[in-house]
Amino acid sequence: MPQSIVVVDYGSQYSRLITRRLRELQVHSVIVPANATVERIVALDPAAVILSGGPNSVNDAGAPTLTPGLLDLGLPVLGVCYGMQLLAKELGGAVGGGGSGEYGKAALRNYSGELFAGVEGDFVAWMSHGDAVVRLPAGFTAVAESSSGVTAAMEDPERRLYGLQFHPEVNHTPKGMAVLERFITLAGAPRDWTPESIVEAAVANVRERVGKERVLLGISGGVDSTTLGLLLHQAIGEQLVAVFVDHGLLRLGEAEEVERALRGLGVNVTVVDASERFVSALAGVTDPEAKRKVIGREFIEVFTAEARRQQAGGAIRFLAQGTLYPDVIESAGVPGAANIKSHHNVGGLPADLQFELVEPFRELFKDEVREIAERLGLAPHLRDRHPFPGPGLAVRIIGEVTEERLDVLRRVDDVFISALREFDLYHDTWQALAVLTPLRSVGVMGDGRTYANTVALRAVSSIDGMTADWTRLPHEFLATVANRIVNAVPEVNRVVYDITSKPPATIEWE
Repeated sequence: MPQSIVVVDYGSQYSRLITRRLRELQVHSVIVPANATVERIVALDPAAVILSGGPNSVNDAGAPTLTPGLLDLGLPVLGVCYGMQLLAKELGGAVGGGGSGEYGKAALRNYSGELFAGVEGDFVAWMSHGDAVVRLPAGFTAVAESSSGVTAAMEDPERRLYGLQFHPEVNHTPKGMAVLERFITLAGAPRDWTPESIVEAAVANVRERVGKERVLLGISGGVDSTTLGLLLHQAIGEQLVAVFVDHGLLRLGEAEEVERALRGLGVNVTVVDASERFVSALAGVTDPEAKRKVIGREFIEVFTAEARRQQAGGAIRFLAQGTLYPDVIESAGVPGAANIKSHHNVGGLPADLQFELVEPFRELFKDEVREIAERLGLAPHLRDRHPFPGPGLAVRIIGEVTEERLDVLRRVDDVFISALREFDLYHDTWQALAVLTPLRSVGVMGDGRTYANTVALRAVSSIDGMTADWTRLPHEFLATVANRIVNAVPEVNRVVYDITSKPPATIEWE
């Protein structure tokens, strides 16, 4: 494992973003919960530590505290928001109510010191705090203040201890990356976290763990499992047993496209066409959670049957899964984390098919997997695809899933996504989708009345899907897409656009 900057998570919604920003600066970074012991932190070979923000007041009873012994390690430490206040309190300063607090953009005044070296001009920072440091600890100097007079940054260069009352990791702090980069320099953290080094390390780790054994991989068609197939092929070649279960709930031409891409890059993938089985099993099922359970059950049964068939040709010791770092964080119980969705991984296999897990991506974020995909030669339109739910189009059809309704939605989705690419808007949105609603309405086509389906289009902007805002697609574009849909898909005569954020809505409709 490379040397890391360890982010101690005190429950901030931005903790993952801090970690991701550090990796963008080519520094390996990991998250640990607030209750992590100093031994656990040391085991990660830290070059420095960042204390994240959080929703608590450091003066609250039961509020998260600083890990005992952490400051005794002599490591560079940067406290952000709650982390700065915690650092101040721990070292003998004082934290109190900051009046009405500061929320949103604020201009910094009189900024100076080591953290701001090389930064020039106006500095706009994103604030989100009620309390503030009202007395600095011994040895610290205030090196920035907000327009309301609150200490916005402090530092003790001799001990390499720093604090920021604002969030440098968010886009609303335009020069925040420069501050983070400066901290990396002051910490002497190695900047060797690159796609090339990630691939080399992952290949080496797989070879060491697997040896000469065979590895089973279930490919869903998404970028994670497809990229994992390419990585494993590079690492162990013919020892990889890649299985693609086509459940018939994918987008137009997607199954054929994924198979063609994998085979074109040398991966010998077995395709199991179970589309009729899945659609039959979904007959009459309308409840969203019931759909997911049916699909999960059928997938396990199909995958188990194929695994047994493959085992007959030689023992398989390992099962590869595309677990990502956010899944690991959530499993570790980091404050504020959500539960992992059950369809992320292959679970529930019979007792006699117990495999040892291989998870080469468990330290990676989604966009890092995309960088690996590029390195391994996956075509741009496949590696840059938007997230797609495990249950596929079944959760984008409100009501019963039938072959006819799937056909309608596939064509609508194809028109929408193709237009986003044509108008160079595909990468302006984090995820775009079409939903087939149960609504039918009266329309006019030519000289006749119609009574046809209503479809909803949705596009959202997000960082990791935890929160999302609806994408402001140009009105002219939406008008063009709606016109194309009703002309290309005669079963549809009405198109609506979803302008709800998450929360209160979710990204998917089911």
